[in-house]
Amino acid sequence: MLPRSLQTEIRRLHDRRGRENSALSLVEGVRLVEEALAAEITFRAAVVAPGLEATPRGRNLAESLDAHGVRIEHVTDGELEALTETDHPQGVLAVVEPRVWSLVDLPRSGPACLVLDGVQDPGNVGTMIRTAWSLGAAGVVALPGTVELASPKVLRASMGAVFRFPVVALSLDGLRALVEERGMTIWVAAADGAPVGSQPTPTNLALVVGNEGSGVREDIVALAAHRVAVPLRSEAESLNVAVAAGILLHEVLRDD
Repeated sequence: MLPRSLQTEIRRLHDRRGRENSALSLVEGVRLVEEALAAEITFRAAVVAPGLEATPRGRNLAESLDAHGVRIEHVTDGELEALTETDHPQGVLAVVEPRVWSLVDLPRSGPACLVLDGVQDPGNVGTMIRTAWSLGAAGVVALPGTVELASPKVLRASMGAVFRFPVVALSLDGLRALVEERGMTIWVAAADGAPVGSQPTPTNLALVVGNEGSGVREDIVALAAHRVAVPLRSEAESLNVAVAAGILLHEVLRDD
């Protein structure tokens, strides 16, 4: 039976306040736990159910957890499902210390950096982190109003990219200071912007995408050197923010 203290901790970590107070989070599923191990994230404990042994990959993961000295607690499949938020937890859940990135982790020059301004959907945020990492961006900056970066939903949608890639939370003043100190150029995504690719990508670019409903706030638009958009057919109103960010990043990183 799972120790009561660990049960309580896991339940608290489904709540943002519990994660913030403890500096811990939850990772669920084989792929994400594999990624956390590969990125050398610190594990507090792993909860394993018989379902993990159903595939060779799952059995290999159980062996890897043991080889890394992770504390392993065994429960039934039903008990694990009661502790998780996913429909199919795949027999494993872990309590981890997410990596906390800072500005020193962001390259001082080089590929574009993606800036998220008040993006609230965790699936979109995780997908954009994954996309930015995959396409070779310098990092991701999250401004106030953006969903909590240690949310299990963000971690799942990022598919572990957040463990390997600088994702930094900044205030608006922090962004202004970063742009000034590093000589960065700001481009903002806007429906009325010029088609992306219509001009060369500057070095040290900060590409800003905004809230799903209201876009980029005016304080940041005022700092921008250029407004860019994905050209759409006349009948189309807009794109999902994660899709738009992926297309914009592909274009600006292609020039780097």
